[in-house]
Amino acid sequence: MSVYTYIKQSELEVFLENYSLGALINYEGINAGIENTNYFVSTENGEFVLTIFEEIGFDILPYYLNLMAHLSDHGMPTAHPIADLDNNYLRTLKEKPAAIVRRLEGKNELQPSQSHCAAVGHALAQMHTVGQSFDGVLENPRGIAWTEKTAERVFSHLPKDDQLILEQEIKFRKQTLSDDLPRGVIHADLFRDNVMFKGQALTGIIDFYYACNDVLLYDLAVTINDWCSLESGELNMECYEALINAYQAEREFHSTEADVWQYMLRAAALRFWLSRLQDKIFPKDGEITHIKDPDVFKNILLARIGNVPNLV
Repeated sequence: MSVYTYIKQSELEVFLENYSLGALINYEGINAGIENTNYFVSTENGEFVLTIFEEIGFDILPYYLNLMAHLSDHGMPTAHPIADLDNNYLRTLKEKPAAIVRRLEGKNELQPSQSHCAAVGHALAQMHTVGQSFDGVLENPRGIAWTEKTAERVFSHLPKDDQLILEQEIKFRKQTLSDDLPRGVIHADLFRDNVMFKGQALTGIIDFYYACNDVLLYDLAVTINDWCSLESGELNMECYEALINAYQAEREFHSTEADVWQYMLRAAALRFWLSRLQDKIFPKDGEITHIKDPDVFKNILLARIGNVPNLV
């Protein structure tokens, strides 16, 4: 997303010789997100996105790329990875893992309507359903172990009030959940900047590099917290109901899910508060960097600690 690895034109041209994409026309770095380096790449054969992975290793990346291909092959609007001349999705560029995917049409909708939220709810439920037939398995790398480690890392840098909130939420996060909660492939980062629209039509879901196997309801909570929150952190109930209803029309909720809905909303808010705190307190060097405000998710977390609407 942010550009940490600078690529010369000659280096990119040599890299593209491994693909049947035609000659390079132009390329530019993408200033969004915080984890990977991304470039828009135009060639004689179309528009693509080149991703250079700054932290994810060669061992885990096949899970993400194969998942994207699986979802695309089953009708989901995801960016299909491009295979090289040896039929591999993954290569090396500047001594780092790299992959090319098709660039999807559309643009982000940062002020979503109820219609946009309904489209996202439908697509997320569809992904959860289609994902059941994906045979890859990857435990959530940002689960409770990461949560505790990151909380410990940022704790001393926080004001006293924030420390108290964090202590409370870590304790709340540790409670045992039912083994009956539906699980499967989740996106884990389905924010507004990871969905593309043309008008009211959803045309693309991107950035699957937090995807993993976990509780499906957690993924819905991550999505609700971004798409349906006001600036105060409180829920926009019209958008909330539109997204929930569209999701439920595609995948009915299990009887165990209603009881843990508030837990999931709080866990999802805590995860992104912590990651943004870490990025702000311990920033990485990069040519173009984009650090997001942690207080956005602190406010969402505080709002979810209060009453939340029933799931159904």
